[in-house]
Amino acid sequence: MAGSHFREGSDTSGRDDGRSASHARRTSSQPATRASQGGRPTQAAQGFVSEVPTRGARSQGYTAYSSNPYGGSTTQGRKASRRSSQVRPSEHADGGRGDKGGNGGKGRSKSRVLSNILIAAGVVLLLVAAGMWGYAQWQYSQQDAENDKLSQYVTVSDDGSTAPVVDWAGLKAVNPEVCGWIQIPGTVISYPVYQHSDNEYYLRHTAEGDYSIGGQVFLDYKNTNPGMVDQQSIIYGHHLKNGAMFKQVADMDQQGFFDTIKTVWYVTEDQTYELEPLLVYYTDANDTTVRQFSFSSQSDFQSYLNGLLGKAVTKTADAEQIVGGTSKVLTMSTCNYIDGYGRTILVCVQKSEANAVLNPTS
Repeated sequence: MAGSHFREGSDTSGRDDGRSASHARRTSSQPATRASQGGRPTQAAQGFVSEVPTRGARSQGYTAYSSNPYGGSTTQGRKASRRSSQVRPSEHADGGRGDKGGNGGKGRSKSRVLSNILIAAGVVLLLVAAGMWGYAQWQYSQQDAENDKLSQYVTVSDDGSTAPVVDWAGLKAVNPEVCGWIQIPGTVISYPVYQHSDNEYYLRHTAEGDYSIGGQVFLDYKNTNPGMVDQQSIIYGHHLKNGAMFKQVADMDQQGFFDTIKTVWYVTEDQTYELEPLLVYYTDANDTTVRQFSFSSQSDFQSYLNGLLGKAVTKTADAEQIVGGTSKVLTMSTCNYIDGYGRTILVCVQKSEANAVLNPTS
């Protein structure tokens, strides 16, 4: 083979000159001779590299290879071997990266720590969000359970054509502050109505006095009990995102849904009121004109209702006519999540008065 075995630290000062020179002449002359005779070229002539590990390189924990593709002298090979032995250990000392690689390793380590911190923070946030969602669902389920208990005290028709039949004695045994029952056929709205000495208590209390996310439906404390006595009676209920309480009142801001609601029942222990939707409007929590219960004259009351018509987002087709013959309204108030507002108000009139206006001869 044309390649030589280089030994790191071998003597190049002239000892063994005869053998080295003779060997070098034989080595350098063979490829050209054979190539000129048309024989098969040696590996060196083809440009192949003879790769033989040197003894010195092995001792330093790596493999160095002699490369002499053109059959050069052994002295050149030895120099190459020495250069290899001087460079390669430094490369292996830092994993082949050098100083810059080491600094880069520190940078990557910091980035890895930061990434781990961000991942951990993200996991914590996800767990907190999941916990909050789970707690909200539990609260909704507790509210549904409370509503189901109270629904045992009422009987409602399947089609809503007849008024709810209420067990007043049973409801008063649970809470004597009950004053009515509100139902809108075709919706989930079918709840007892309570009245306290303020408008805060039933926001977060059940009929039994326990905390509840949805509280109870209640009549404004300034209204005359049991409702439908003043010119405007106002009933409040939460807009729960699971669809319970007065959520479907808020949904009546869509004309298509509004038009499907034909009847609203309000039942007290002594009276039954069959009503129908007149209009829906938006407002905010600071609107003091909402809570007007009595008016100095019928004309003032009708002017008030006409003002609401001017703000209506949905209304019945004959609303303007009906207002002229309306003596009392039942108003249902709930929250909405519309920027700039916060409240959705449904105003209902008695069917008997609306029919009297629209069908005077009947």
